[in-house]
Amino acid sequence: MSQPRPNSHVVHTVCTHDCPDSCGVLVTVDSLTGRATKVQGDPAHPVTRGFLCGKVARYLDRVYAPDRLLYPMRRKPGMPKGPLPQGREAEAFERISWDTAIDLIAEKLAAIAQEHGPESILPYSYAGTIGQLGFGSMDRRLFHRLGASQLDRTICSSAGGEALTRVYGTRVGPTPQEFALAKLILVWGGNVHGNNIHLWPFIEQARRNGARLIVIDPYRTRTAALADEHLQINPGTDTLLALAMMHVIFRDGLADEAYLRDCADGWEQLRDHALKPEHTPERAAAITGIAADVIERLARAYGLQSRSTEASAVIRVNYGIQRGEGGGTAVRAVSMLPLVTSSWKQRGGGVLLSMSKVFPFASEKLQMPELMRQSPLGRDARVINMNELGLALTELSPTHSPSATMPAGPVVKALVVYNCNAAAVAPDSERVLAGLRRDDLFTVVHEQFFTDTVDYADIVLPATTFLEHEELMGSYGHRVAQRSFKAIEPSGEARSNVGFFGALGQRMFPGEAIFEATEKELIAQALSPRGPTLATIDVEALERDGQFELVLPKNEQGITLPFSTPAWFAHTRSGKAELLPVPEFIAPIESRSSESHEAKSFPLEFLPRKADNYMNTTFANHAVHQQMERRSEGMLEMHETDASARGIATGDRVSIFNARGRITLTARIGSSVGAGVVAARLDWQKLAEDGKNVNALTSQRLTDIGGGATFYSTLVEVEKIAANSRLEDEAMAAD
Repeated sequence: MSQPRPNSHVVHTVCTHDCPDSCGVLVTVDSLTGRATKVQGDPAHPVTRGFLCGKVARYLDRVYAPDRLLYPMRRKPGMPKGPLPQGREAEAFERISWDTAIDLIAEKLAAIAQEHGPESILPYSYAGTIGQLGFGSMDRRLFHRLGASQLDRTICSSAGGEALTRVYGTRVGPTPQEFALAKLILVWGGNVHGNNIHLWPFIEQARRNGARLIVIDPYRTRTAALADEHLQINPGTDTLLALAMMHVIFRDGLADEAYLRDCADGWEQLRDHALKPEHTPERAAAITGIAADVIERLARAYGLQSRSTEASAVIRVNYGIQRGEGGGTAVRAVSMLPLVTSSWKQRGGGVLLSMSKVFPFASEKLQMPELMRQSPLGRDARVINMNELGLALTELSPTHSPSATMPAGPVVKALVVYNCNAAAVAPDSERVLAGLRRDDLFTVVHEQFFTDTVDYADIVLPATTFLEHEELMGSYGHRVAQRSFKAIEPSGEARSNVGFFGALGQRMFPGEAIFEATEKELIAQALSPRGPTLATIDVEALERDGQFELVLPKNEQGITLPFSTPAWFAHTRSGKAELLPVPEFIAPIESRSSESHEAKSFPLEFLPRKADNYMNTTFANHAVHQQMERRSEGMLEMHETDASARGIATGDRVSIFNARGRITLTARIGSSVGAGVVAARLDWQKLAEDGKNVNALTSQRLTDIGGGATFYSTLVEVEKIAANSRLEDEAMAAD
């Protein structure tokens, strides 16, 4: 740890943004002014080891940004909902006190619950913070106690997480440090260099020792560009590639049948299924876009290296492959590969998607779902999938459900948004915005900046950054639990989620002690015993050092090898890995492989990508991050084949459209995508030329497992906009 300057001190915090790295962060604070003067990585962290990503290295620019929200506000009478030009958003609001804000919200929510039923209130949040307190504690207590509709938080990781759990019973994988031991590394549907940067040094260490890095991705990401080989797979065909690899592995005797007999239920059925003619490399090549000889070579390399007694093969599968209609099945299929080859028996082998279920936090004690039984409902409230927000806000009625997954019930009359820029990130955004514009919808937004969602708020409340409150952190990319200590006082009148929802709970349910718990008390509750778990934490060491690496079961050699023996499968129904039902490849409705109406009308597959230098839409409003991302700003990336057929050249303004919406971007022709695929970056809507972002094109269709978003199963058409159309648009606007 670096030595603080005179009149300053250093505080251990943790980056709580939605990233697998969960970096340890040291904050230098001026002891006289209380102002943070420096952020740096914690060199004692065993994974992140003292460096920060480009997003967080300049985090004080965010904390002390001149346009940060600092005070509660309410919409001025007569001001319509919707965006104002950036920098002028405050003109729609007037400042109020926290007491006034809490009173207004409490009175409005109580009145709505009384008139329409408590389920007419909907919380909407996700992973703007992934800390145990900020992600789900006092907020859940309040909405459970109210009897509000519950939110199925599935927009990012539910399909893959549920799929992995169905196979293994829990979620744990090799540590980032163990990647350095591998000789073959497959990065499947992930951009390590862009959004998992602290894994990269361990991959590079492995490569210096002779390892080979292969990236499987339909887009040429930073990671793909740096790899030894990039396999540019067609979107949504990952299941078929995994089955073709299994075909070769079983056919050529590279499967570990002794291990499968001991550790996998249904392996014979999987073997017979994989060996079917439709799963040969030749058949798979026509659909995946990867040549048959390349599939053969990939499968044999993976099978041989996995069975090696000297060094392992490892798969880093990320959430990219589960954001399609068959995304859950794709993750199941890929996660079965290390079972077929028994690569789990080698240190540094196996597959890593998420570690989220291995941390022994008592989240149920924080969230208290039993409070729903004390609500006016007296039962569990209905559940609304967050990917169907547009349907919930525009088509839900007491007698009609707009989808098979959404129960009918009262119309949503109140929306409370936090940890999320819903207007920008929810799919089918044209429908979402139509709902947010409703005059009869009361919307509260707890935020740090004037996001797209704040433009539609009735009440706006200022939120803290991770430097300004206490937090408890796990990780979905490593096994280090951490304590984030409060480094500075909140800017302006910002409050944490615990502070806001605790105050609202006390106002609506006076005298109920559950809403009076402090952040430190909630952390103690989260660390209290909750029955048998895989991992243990030394709570004293965690409080003393700010971090503690989980202790997991070890073998006789003192090494943790997840899923190397039957004992690791205690959380499954059979006590083994669950391979049934066998994964089936089904072409997504919105794909070139489909025979659907959509496929005939809109011939291009669209990848609405995340920016390398933003965190979803977080950081998108900051000039330094915009500058780093400038190369992709407002761009539609196309292959020469598709561009030439449409008379499009780099620099042309183009219209991208389907039945849900239309957006305007500038074409860039190159090799970042293959023929038949186009790509553009997620951004704030108000920063776009036409006030729309990529989610004007995405659908509310859900994944096969876990109810996840299907962002990457989107079909579009592209057409060139006439060169003088901008002048015509401006002339029409002037008239």
